[in-house]
Amino acid sequence: MSIFSAALLLFLVIDPFGNVPFFLSVLKHIEYRRQRWIIAREMVIALGVLVFFLFVGRYVLLLLDISAPALSMAGGIILFLIALKMIFSDSEEIFGKSPEGEPLIVPLAIPFVAGPSALATVLLLMAREPSRWADWLVALTAAWFLSAVILLMSNRISRLLGFRVLVAIERLMGMLLTTIAVELFIKGIKQLSL
Repeated sequence: MSIFSAALLLFLVIDPFGNVPFFLSVLKHIEYRRQRWIIAREMVIALGVLVFFLFVGRYVLLLLDISAPALSMAGGIILFLIALKMIFSDSEEIFGKSPEGEPLIVPLAIPFVAGPSALATVLLLMAREPSRWADWLVALTAAWFLSAVILLMSNRISRLLGFRVLVAIERLMGMLLTTIAVELFIKGIKQLSL
């Protein structure tokens, strides 16, 4: 997998366009300037969590005795379930309702940016080719940066594109993610048979 492919996969998994309506609904009672600060803070927290899982995740897998094929298949299943929800429901239904007040870590940083599928994806990338950690870090940073820009501009994007277009983009990303999820599952099965 190339750096570009990994970055695209992570971008699809993070799903910033699908998260725009959710971020706006969670932050609607907060002043616009404060919203941007909260989004920036949550994105930095999410990046920290993803980088932590990128470097420490494989040791957790070793400790739990989880094989690469099992991780690939589980990652494929998680991505598939997230993709199905992206296609057939709205953003708020994917991970449930958000708590009251100003969000801190939950639900914006985790699970909407650094969610189960993003964590599984970085674990999977590192488990397959740990020697390419610098490539995966570049891919993760690129996907995160583009997602952060989109989410920081969420008010403008929402006004420009409208709700229907955002939903259509989210569903398209969900369809692409479904294909990637099936491919991960098939690769896991192939690794088992070797």
